[in-house]
Amino acid sequence: MTARLNVMLRDVSVRRGAAWVLRDISLDFKAGERWALVGGNGAGKTQFLKLFCADVWPTPTGREARSYRVGRRPLDLIRAKRRIVYVGAELQDKYARYGWDLAVSDLIATGLHHTDLLLGPVSAGQRRRVARMLALCGLTRLASRRFLSLSYGQQRIALLARGLVQKPDWLLLDEFYNGLDANHRRRIDAILAHAARQGQSWIAAAHRAMDVPQGTRGLIELCAGRLARVTRLTAKNLAALSAQAAESPAARRAADSKAGNRGGSGVHRARGALLLRITAADLYVEHHAVLRDVNWELRRGEQWAVFGANGAGKSSFLKLLYGDLSPAWGGMIERSGFPPGTPVAAWKRRVGYVSPELQTVYAVDVTLLELVASGRYASIGLSDEPTAQDLKVARRWLEFFGLSSFAGRRPRELSYGQLRRALIARALAGEPRILLLDEPLTGLDPAQRAAMKRFLEQLMGQQRTLVIAVHHPEDLPNGMNRALHLAGRRAEATDLYFATSVSGRGRHDR
Repeated sequence: MTARLNVMLRDVSVRRGAAWVLRDISLDFKAGERWALVGGNGAGKTQFLKLFCADVWPTPTGREARSYRVGRRPLDLIRAKRRIVYVGAELQDKYARYGWDLAVSDLIATGLHHTDLLLGPVSAGQRRRVARMLALCGLTRLASRRFLSLSYGQQRIALLARGLVQKPDWLLLDEFYNGLDANHRRRIDAILAHAARQGQSWIAAAHRAMDVPQGTRGLIELCAGRLARVTRLTAKNLAALSAQAAESPAARRAADSKAGNRGGSGVHRARGALLLRITAADLYVEHHAVLRDVNWELRRGEQWAVFGANGAGKSSFLKLLYGDLSPAWGGMIERSGFPPGTPVAAWKRRVGYVSPELQTVYAVDVTLLELVASGRYASIGLSDEPTAQDLKVARRWLEFFGLSSFAGRRPRELSYGQLRRALIARALAGEPRILLLDEPLTGLDPAQRAAMKRFLEQLMGQQRTLVIAVHHPEDLPNGMNRALHLAGRRAEATDLYFATSVSGRGRHDR
C-alpha cells in the first residue's frame, strides 16, 4: 500500500485581530485515523481544519511547529496540501457565491486538477476516474447537470465526489451533514463506509452525534480554542454528545413558565386575521417546475412547520412567501394590507427572513453591527449610513445573541453558527410580525439550539407568526400548530405528528 500522510502539530496557535481562536494545540495524526471534532460555536473547529490543511498559518509565538511526513520522509506544504481535501458548507457556499456553475462531471474533474474551476483539458484516463466516482456516489444520471441546478443535498454529494476522486490521504468534513435529509445522509454514510474500507483518514467537525460519520474512532473536543479532550470515541461519549441538546421535562417546563409560553402542538385556537393567501400557484426556478397548484393561506396566530426532502421545494416556498420568487402566470399571491401594485420591498420590511442561501450571499464588506442594522431595511448591506436608532437596535440584538464582542468583525470572520445567529438578529431588527426561517438552527451547537428554540417560543407568545422549514423534528420549538408537507411538487397541509414522523425516518443517532 502507498505510504500516506502523517501530520504533527506542536504548540500551534492562531490569532484573529486581538482574539486567539486557537491556543497551544499539540496533536499527532497518523494515517488511517478517523476523528470527530466537536465543540461549541466559536470553539475553533473550522480554524483547526484550516490550520491542518495549511490554509491558515500559525501565529508566530516562537514555540510553534507544524510538519507533514510520508513515512519518515518530510513533505513541504505545497505537496502536503495536495493530499488533504476540505469539504463542507463553506465550500458549497463559495460555488454559489461566485456563480461557478460547472457540469457535475467537470466539477468532479477539477478535483483531479486541484483547482476550483476546470482550467485545462481532461484526459481519457481522468474521465474514466470521474465516471467511476459518479457511479460510486450515485451521480451518473446527473453528470451533465449544472451544479447550481442541483438540490442542496445533491450538491453536497457532488462536492464529496470531487474530494474523493483525488484519493486524498486526509478528508476534512466541516459540519458535513448539516441541512441534509435522511435519504442523503444514508447515501453519504454508504460512500464514507466505502472510503473507510479503503483506509481513508478523516476529521469530521460536528455538533450532533448523528452527524459523526460511522467508522469514526477518535474524539477531539475544543473549548474556547483549546484542547479540552482527546480520547477514543465510544457509545458513551456519543450519547453524551446527543444529551447536550436534550432537556429534562422539568427544565423545559421552567423555561416555558419563565417565557410565558402557552403554545403547544395540540392547541388549536380560533383562526386569526388573514396575512397571506396563495391561490392556484405554480412555482418555477430557472425554468424547472418546483411546486404545482399551491393553495395555502397564512393567518395570525398560526405557527407552520414545513417539511420535505432535499429538493422538495422548502426553500423556494419560503422565497415565494418572502417575495424573492413569484407564481407563474395564472397563480395569485395576496398579502393583507398590500394591494396589487405595492412594491414588494414594502412587504419585505414587515417580514423577517433567514436562510442558508442568505448566509451564502452575505459576503459584503460590512461589520457585523452594520449587517444587523440592514435588517431594518431588508437589504443586503446599507446604501446609506445607519442612523443612531438603527445602531441602537442592532447593538441590542447583538447583545441578546451574545455577539457584542464581534460587532466590528466581517461576516467571513465568524464561525458558521455565529453568522447564523447574526442573521437571525438581522431578521429581528426590523420588528417583523412574520418570521420565515429556513433551517434556522443549522450550524448552532447544542446549547445554542436549545436557547434558540426557547427564544422562538417567546416570539410566538408575542403574537408573531412563524413559518419554519426543517429536516430534524427536534429542531422545532414548542408551539408549532400547523404542518405543510412538500413532496412530488405538491404542498399538502397535514397533521403535525405525521409530518414530523416522515421527516424523522431513516438515519438515527449512533
